Amino acid sequence: MGGAVLAVFGPRTATYVGLSGTGLTAAGSIVVAVAVALDGPLRLTLGGWTVPLGIALRADGFAAAMLVLTAVVGTVVAVFAAPGATPSRWYWPLWLILLAGLNAVQVAGDLFNTYVALELVTVGAVALIALSGRDALRPALRYLFVAVLGSFGFLVAVALLYARTGTLDIAQAGVRMPDDAPALVVLGLVAVSMAVKTALFPLHAWLPPAHAGAAAAVSPLMSALVIKASFTVLVRVWVELADTAGAQVLAVFLGALGTAAVCWGGMLALRQTRLKHVVAYSTVAQVGYFFLLFPLLTPAFAADAGTAAIDAARHAWHGALILLLAHGVAKAAMFLTAGALMAGYRTDRLYALRGSGTRFPMLAFAFAAAAVSLAGLPPTFGFIGKWETLWAALGTGQWWWIAVLLFGGLLTVAYSARVLTVMLRGDVGSESAPPIPASMRWTALVLAVLAVLLGLAALPILELLDVGSALEGPP
Repeated sequence: MGGAVLAVFGPRTATYVGLSGTGLTAAGSIVVAVAVALDGPLRLTLGGWTVPLGIALRADGFAAAMLVLTAVVGTVVAVFAAPGATPSRWYWPLWLILLAGLNAVQVAGDLFNTYVALELVTVGAVALIALSGRDALRPALRYLFVAVLGSFGFLVAVALLYARTGTLDIAQAGVRMPDDAPALVVLGLVAVSMAVKTALFPLHAWLPPAHAGAAAAVSPLMSALVIKASFTVLVRVWVELADTAGAQVLAVFLGALGTAAVCWGGMLALRQTRLKHVVAYSTVAQVGYFFLLFPLLTPAFAADAGTAAIDAARHAWHGALILLLAHGVAKAAMFLTAGALMAGYRTDRLYALRGSGTRFPMLAFAFAAAAVSLAGLPPTFGFIGKWETLWAALGTGQWWWIAVLLFGGLLTVAYSARVLTVMLRGDVGSESAPPIPASMRWTALVLAVLAVLLGLAALPILELLDVGSALEGPP
């Protein structure tokens, strides 16, 4: 509603309507999350028409956690943008449309509405990137082509699934789908389509120019929220079809691509000379961790799965989803730091940012705290995710994924330390740099501190992720 109002009535009250719409939507998301935590999964049948004729919305613990992530990051970025960091009058309506799409992905109970919500996310994200000027048009157009290709593959998978099951409801389709070759084809199509949208290596080339070329108030949304939408869709479909013959082979392949992403993205981040490109390639690397979920989770859905496999799968579920949440908070803090520095120095080239950490110690601390969480060092939120994933790897006997976690952490420390070294040494150009608004500095700090403190309060989040999951059980 807010996006429609702003599109019609123009920019005079854009900031107020944008902040109000973001805040009210965030409050609704938090109410849903509290209700899920207290009463269990929620389900709403629209118009009184039951599934499969009608449309159902549902929210379990996973959806609730993602709604809260979207609410927190979206609200903080909106505050960051309020002083005038928006690239165009169209920023606020497009952001509210994107926010609606992100939330719709999380609560959609059927595959077609999931497709519609993904398209809404694509429209909002591509348009927001394109707002950043002529230099952003090429990355935005490349992102559009890639996103449309992913959507087409997903739509083909949905059509095949409907032909085999006669329903679009995700849960019902999972129950009705026969365990045969078409089921594996559906799973493969969804995996490839969502991997394209999530920028899994080697399908990642569109991400760095799009995320780095976007405006300061857009980059955090792209990295922290947009790529998560497609990944959550893959998780939803995978859980329903994980018992398909051949799923474990596909899962190991996704894990191998995730390993390549961690290594390739981390090494390229080390070679970048611009801060936003460092953070963008860091996202390529961090996405790889998410896909370790599939080889660790899938053995629990086998007919002969024992208690050990199921317990390990619960650790994998916790670990990957905590990494998903931790990445959203920490990466938004990093991009906000980069955006704040660009507001002062008019560039994000590392050589021009020498001494910026001594002039703006709050930003240096924010970047460092976010980096510590991404590296998975205690007591941060990222550490909880990597610890849970480590136990899952040991529990399933797939110890080689532990090496990925350790090596990826070392790469994160390396490229983050390189940036911090530049920020804390010398003082080139800082005397002529204009002041950075306090709201820009504080928003980056808030998310970075949150990335650390959530590690000390992770137990309620772990319990929330269990609500309504296929692996729900006593802790």
